[in-house]
Amino acid sequence: MSNLTDHAKNILTRALCGRSPTLPGAVYLALGTGGSAATGLTGEAVGNGYARQRVVFTGTGSQLNAEAARFTFTAAAGTYTQVGLFDALAGGNPLTVSALVQAAPVAGPGTVTINPGSFTVSGA
Repeated sequence: MSNLTDHAKNILTRALCGRSPTLPGAVYLALGTGGSAATGLTGEAVGNGYARQRVVFTGTGSQLNAEAARFTFTAAAGTYTQVGLFDALAGGNPLTVSALVQAAPVAGPGTVTINPGSFTVSGA
């Protein structure tokens, strides 16, 4: 389960108070080495073919990724332990951060896959 960042909490607070927050038009999953609920993902992968992956959610309460997110690497890139959600393909604002169930070492060319239904966003 993901932890909402301060930025995401502020969006929700404005919405609950009848103020019109700017909602993301799309959201992107990212891999990293750390992070916190306050600031979001840190140590995001860079280079070696890496790119954030657009993710679509399904569900009526807790939201689950509807399709697999595949991060492709062309070379060794380290070990990733966290995943985060952003409101932009590059840069943007962090929305969530959570630990991967299992670390994802990238020792050479290959793919890190987040299977459908395995990334959850919940208000709890």
